Amino acid sequence: MTSTATRPRGVRARAAIAAKTLRTDRWWFAPLITVVGLSAWIIYATVRVFMHRWYWVGDFHYLTPFYSPCVTDRCVEGSAHVGTYLPGWWFIPDAAFTLPFLLLFRLTCYYYRKAYYRSFWLSPPACAVPDGHKSYGGETRFPLLGQNLHRYFFYAAAIISAINTYDAFYAFHSPKGFGFGLGNLVLLGNVVMLWAYTISCHSCRHIIGGRLKHFSKHPVRYKAWTLISWLNVRHMQLAWITLGTLALTDFYVMAVAAGWFNDLRFIN
Repeated sequence: MTSTATRPRGVRARAAIAAKTLRTDRWWFAPLITVVGLSAWIIYATVRVFMHRWYWVGDFHYLTPFYSPCVTDRCVEGSAHVGTYLPGWWFIPDAAFTLPFLLLFRLTCYYYRKAYYRSFWLSPPACAVPDGHKSYGGETRFPLLGQNLHRYFFYAAAIISAINTYDAFYAFHSPKGFGFGLGNLVLLGNVVMLWAYTISCHSCRHIIGGRLKHFSKHPVRYKAWTLISWLNVRHMQLAWITLGTLALTDFYVMAVAAGWFNDLRFIN
C-alpha cells in the first residue's frame, strides 16, 4: 500500500486490489432498511399532514402531534388551542408553526445525518465500502452548512415537546369531566419517548455539561449530564422509536376521529 509520505497529492489511500471491496457480508442491508423505513415514514407523514381531517377527537380532546398546535382557519372547533393565524389553504400544514422546526431538528440530528448520508447518499454506505461520490467536501458548503444550526433547532424541539405534553394532559377530559382511555396511554407514551429522544440529543448533553471544568462544583448539572449521557448512548434507538410512536399516535387518533373503532375507555 502506498504510504502517506510517498502518495501523490490528491490521491486517496486505498488497498491495492481490483475489487471495490472484499466484504462478503450483507453490508448493503442496513442502508437498504434505512431507505425503506425512512421513506415509508416520510410518505405516511406527508399524506397525513395534507389530509386536513381526522386529527381531533372532540369528546376526549385527542389531538394528533402532526396537527399540534392547529393554527389555520380550517381547524375544527376545539382543536385550535392557541388561536388561528394562517389561512386554510391546502398547501399550508395546520401545524405550520411547529412542523418545519421538527423537520429541521431531525434533519440536522447527528444520528439522522449518519443514517441518510449512508443510505440515500451512499457517503459511504458502509465501512470498507467506497464512497458513492468522487470527492468529499464534508459539511463545508450549502446546504450542509445548515447542519451547524442543530443546537438552535433543539431549543425549538424542546418547546414543541412541551406543547405535546400539554396536549397529552389536556386529553384527560370526557363529556363527564375527567376521563381516561387507551388514547391517553398512547399520547402519554409518545410524549415520554419524544422527551427521551429530545434530551438525548448531543447538543443537549453539551449544553448541560459540556463547558463545566469541575463537576464537583455543579452536582445538579453533573447528575443531569449523567442521565443525558446514558440516554445519549441510546439516541439511535430513540430516533427510530419516536418515528414509530408518532405514527402510532397519529394513526390511533385518526382511527378514532374517523369512527373506524371506538376509544377503549377505562374511566368515563
